[in-house]
Amino acid sequence: MKRASLATVIAAAALLAAGAAQAEVVLRLAENQPDDNPVTIAMREFAKLVDEKTKGGVKVEVYAGAQLGQEPETIEQTQAGIIDLARVNSVVLANVSPSMGVFTLPYVFRDAEHKYKVLDGEVGKEVTADLEKVGLVGFPYMEAGTRNFYTRAGKPVKSLEDLKGLKIRVQPARISTRMVELLGATPTPMNYGEVFSALQTGVIDGAENDYVSYVTSSHYEAAPNLIEDGHLSPPAILVMNKQKFDSLSEEHRKAIVEAADEAAKFERKAMFAANEEAKKKVEAAGVTIVSVDNEPFRKAVEPIYDEFPALKPFIARIQAVD
Repeated sequence: MKRASLATVIAAAALLAAGAAQAEVVLRLAENQPDDNPVTIAMREFAKLVDEKTKGGVKVEVYAGAQLGQEPETIEQTQAGIIDLARVNSVVLANVSPSMGVFTLPYVFRDAEHKYKVLDGEVGKEVTADLEKVGLVGFPYMEAGTRNFYTRAGKPVKSLEDLKGLKIRVQPARISTRMVELLGATPTPMNYGEVFSALQTGVIDGAENDYVSYVTSSHYEAAPNLIEDGHLSPPAILVMNKQKFDSLSEEHRKAIVEAADEAAKFERKAMFAANEEAKKKVEAAGVTIVSVDNEPFRKAVEPIYDEFPALKPFIARIQAVD
């Protein structure tokens, strides 16, 4: 009996050890958008796919609505390994990985087809690979919409001239700041969560974003004038702490890569559709939308291409993509 009992104990210990080896990995993912934004929905889809592909071996917890901080903070936290993943915009990420800035230049993409030929091609892959130099792993690019300017009541913008002197919120990034300067406005870097109250109180005259964010942030209520100039179309991207990624088993790394690829395709489709719906919603709500020939805007920002010489090789290659 004693021998049997000892055998049982050894077997139980072995099972416990095996269970510990297969213990669930929990990854925390930061998202600054609210639950109803397509990109947040896509991040929850990513979490579901990871769970399915790892058979429960890896769980991704999505913290939406900037619970873990705004994008500059979550990028730093991901680099430091405080959190594991962050979905961020390339505009802010360019502060950390400069080559990412090429995708945030005004009018760098001719249209959506050209954009994704670049992002899914050699240039996109090289820029993603650069993230490893700053302790991050990047996954396939996602759609973050095309950005337009919008302004408070009494401050309508119908032409380039109307932007002169207006205080415009920009993402805290050098390229965005310089673009607004070249357009004649006063750039006001500010975290996303502060923009609505700043519009309400007149701290800023306007901001810029895609239609989906314009709606989900309720900015259209405080800034009911929009001009469709389409100055930026920077992609979003999911990044992960490289050390954490490398620490996972090969099987789990493969599952995460596959899940991120599928979630990105899901997000692109959803975001394009959501932007169309969001435009209809703000039109119905009484927002004044002005379609404009953006050629004067393009010409005004041309000097920016010479002010970032490190990006010139990428710019030439992007322009050469058919």
